[in-house]
Amino acid sequence: MKFDFHVGTIDEVLDVDAQIPEFDGRTTANKLMTKLADKANLILIASHDNKPMAYKIGYEVSNTEFYSWLGGVAPKYRKQGVATELRKLQESWAIDNGYSAISVKSMNQYPAMLQLLISSGYQISGYEDNGCVTSSKIRFIKRLK
Repeated sequence: MKFDFHVGTIDEVLDVDAQIPEFDGRTTANKLMTKLADKANLILIASHDNKPMAYKIGYEVSNTEFYSWLGGVAPKYRKQGVATELRKLQESWAIDNGYSAISVKSMNQYPAMLQLLISSGYQISGYEDNGCVTSSKIRFIKRLK
């Protein structure tokens, strides 16, 4: 399968989000616009046959650190390297824009994401206890070259 990657829009993110059952509609245009307002940010979209099917969103937390906030791949396109390519594109963009690190959070309920982060050079940097093991967040950071 051939995938195309481009800088995208909030509407494209919402299109992909609707295809991801784990996300249960919690992402809204207002939530995205509020979080990204007044920050340097990047929305990456992966498409197949001109239809968005994956995304990765991040934003600046400081002049040296970029935060990889949200991402997802529609179930029928998983395990085909799409998330890895989006991660690499985000890391390249961050390097090109002067960031020296990327941080991200994930949860135990997303084991594939945890494995992807660790195998991609991200290191555990902290833990946010939300009262339950599945909803608590594990913080990661990766130093960029």
